Amino acid sequence: MGLPDASAVVGKQVGGRIYVHRLALLLLPASLAEIAAMALAACPAAAISANVLKLDEAAKTASALNYPDFFSAAFPELREAWHVDLTTGLVSYRNYADSLNPPILHRKELLLPGDHPDRSRFAALTAQAESLGLFGESRVIGFREAWQARIAGAGYRIDGHELLPLGNAAELEVDGETDGCIERHRTALSRSALSAPMQTLFRHGLLVPERTCFDYGCGRGDDLRCLQDSGYTVAGWDPYYAPDGVRKSADFVNLGFVINVIEDFDERVEALRAAFALAETLLVVSAMLYGSTPPPGRPFLDGYRTQRNTFQKYFTQSELKDFVENVLDAEAIPVGPGIIYVFVDKAAEQRFLFGRQRGRPRVARSRLTPFVRTPRVERAPRLRTSRLQQRIGEHADLVAEIWRICLELGREPLPDDFARSTEACVAFGSWRRALRVVFAINDRSAFAQAAAQRRDDLLVFLALRLFGKRKPYRQLDSGIQRDIRAHFGDYARAQALAMQALEEVASPASLDQASQFASEQGLGYYRPSDYLQLHVSLVARLPAVLRIYVGCGVVLHGGIDGVDLVKIHLRSGKLSLLKFDDFDGKALPLLTERIKLKLRSQDIDYFIYGAESVLPPPLYNKSRYLNEECPGFAEQIAFDEALAELALFDPESYGPSQLALEGMLAERRLEVRDFVLCPARSIPALDQACGPHFVYRDFVECGETWQRTRVSNLPVVAESYNALHALATALLDPIIDYFGMIRLTYGFAGPALTRHISSRIAPAVDQHAAHELNRRGLPVCARLGAAVDFIVDDEDMIEVAKWIADELPFDRMYVYGPDRPLHLSHGPDNSRQVTVMMQRAQGLYPRTMKLEAFRLFQWSVRTP
Repeated sequence: MGLPDASAVVGKQVGGRIYVHRLALLLLPASLAEIAAMALAACPAAAISANVLKLDEAAKTASALNYPDFFSAAFPELREAWHVDLTTGLVSYRNYADSLNPPILHRKELLLPGDHPDRSRFAALTAQAESLGLFGESRVIGFREAWQARIAGAGYRIDGHELLPLGNAAELEVDGETDGCIERHRTALSRSALSAPMQTLFRHGLLVPERTCFDYGCGRGDDLRCLQDSGYTVAGWDPYYAPDGVRKSADFVNLGFVINVIEDFDERVEALRAAFALAETLLVVSAMLYGSTPPPGRPFLDGYRTQRNTFQKYFTQSELKDFVENVLDAEAIPVGPGIIYVFVDKAAEQRFLFGRQRGRPRVARSRLTPFVRTPRVERAPRLRTSRLQQRIGEHADLVAEIWRICLELGREPLPDDFARSTEACVAFGSWRRALRVVFAINDRSAFAQAAAQRRDDLLVFLALRLFGKRKPYRQLDSGIQRDIRAHFGDYARAQALAMQALEEVASPASLDQASQFASEQGLGYYRPSDYLQLHVSLVARLPAVLRIYVGCGVVLHGGIDGVDLVKIHLRSGKLSLLKFDDFDGKALPLLTERIKLKLRSQDIDYFIYGAESVLPPPLYNKSRYLNEECPGFAEQIAFDEALAELALFDPESYGPSQLALEGMLAERRLEVRDFVLCPARSIPALDQACGPHFVYRDFVECGETWQRTRVSNLPVVAESYNALHALATALLDPIIDYFGMIRLTYGFAGPALTRHISSRIAPAVDQHAAHELNRRGLPVCARLGAAVDFIVDDEDMIEVAKWIADELPFDRMYVYGPDRPLHLSHGPDNSRQVTVMMQRAQGLYPRTMKLEAFRLFQWSVRTP
């Protein structure tokens, strides 16, 4: 991917929507600029805070998005989002400030004007991410957790606007510094995935099971275990962790993040030379690079001595290359940040360099068996400046346990609340002093948040006790009594507040206000003044008044075990509990049971689906009722968006039955597999619709040769039918809508039909064979897709061709003259190549033109 220039088109296209930064709004087409202006006018708060617009011209919707760290973060996190339906005027708002897994933004350079000074820097980061294969399976990387896991799994970390190898830079924990020798072994990391230098061997297609690999300085041996479990011939040696390993020759030798931890320059040189001497084909050298922040530790020799008494030598990329070349007297080839290849086999070097020019082959990650290590419990930070701080470090687990109970209770625990209180008194002198220490070194805001949550929990608890007419205060658990005194002062005040909260449950206005707030926090789907519907796992995070409302229903029903969704009716005093078949495992789960609780009349209605004539309806837009922290959310929202783009039904309706949906998808040659809309695998009937104007028979039984021979011409693979459908809907239907009905002169051509055509066909390139296979199991035409020849009666076919060239996503088009049929194809490349068949005395000859030239082309029989 090249870096953009000032003339680059602004905006990132995702499906039918375009993302653009506010700095580039003036560069948008007038229609999109108008939508952006209307959206900002409808959201005064967004007009102040939002810096990115997502515009959908076809749907007449827009989203105003606030990425506070757009310019400072490599992959900015979404903080707020306003969605505007310009047709209805409805505005919805979502706040992600407290989300543990917010959406993130990729390829942000595309949102900026082409001449923005940061655009090239951002594009370089995107290019690096692409080269590492991070954008594969893009539908699951739109949220922070999955994206960070993808980067770490590739063996990299984010540093400013760069992706740097993880290496052994884990020098973050504070520890006591000693005056002894440098402890090099402490830099060795525990890994759950292959290191970055090892992964480069796979990305370049070099490391295969038939070749040997030796890890010189293998550390804890995680790379070795991962490769050995996957059937590779590998060995390793490490002076601390594997001193008995035999240092032996191998095709590939990895010197991974070794030279940067050796403080003695001569030893560093010797390690590099010793590793190179073992390499028969290639040596991989990697080291730590300077990042955007100053290195940790204090200067020591030509590097830094860390607080863990380790050494780190940092390089620039050019310094690392120069060092390797000077020591080994061989050419060093940078292949990634801090990663260098040095070839011993010069023929292999040339093959590698040639392969890089052609595009590097990639090896599927599935070839590797992941190495899973049991998580290592890290010690808490140990401070060095006082005896108290030393004591905190010695009792780190005790301090952490006290803090955990503080957050759990939302108040200062009493000695009776903590089983290890005697141990804490011995360690710090008294319980009160232990608490002061704990609060001094932890985040007070987290405690304040925990206290507010605990207070709400108590309020809900007490309100539901009132609703259920439970036992009095003196019979409560002693710990709860302490909580009540700490959070409310006394039981009477707590009881009064609980009664007030219970009365609010009967107020539709209070429920509506709380539901709007909940939806803004990503807790369910809210329809103003009507209902809030959400997954049962999110109920505990609702505002207190809604939790009480749901709790009253639970008291009436007896529990919500097995329930998937909860629907809070805001006006009618009802609560619906919904159960589905395999809610988590299906993109469109089927409703099996609906329980309607009437809180005012204390009555319950049960509705069972799937029995007798009541068909279970599918749940559409399941992602509405989840949020980004729910498992599988990324896959679900990707599916919901793909289905919505088909516009099969009103998104605010219940949607069609399962059978009706399958029929709609079948007409479009689609089917649901897991959480993806996939091309259909079935063979349709010949008289089944292929778009609104044709049936498949029209393409199979057309043309003079078929009419004369009537040979069997049926496609035998499902992909051919899919390609014919794509051709009809993407190309032929728009042509018919603009020019009127067309006449097919040549369509699908299987082997039986082409044997009857003696000349002027080229099955290997013309795409009339669609996806059919030859006797060797290979596609008849490697271009795939599908093609048709057609004519529009009473139209100049040159003008028809020019309209197609300007408007449609075709693959190849051959133009034979103003009154001759066009050859038109649709395929995976969609190359939009136009070839005019020019006339001369000896016959026709092809002339391929650029689109700009074809727009000016004039047909002439005598054109040379």
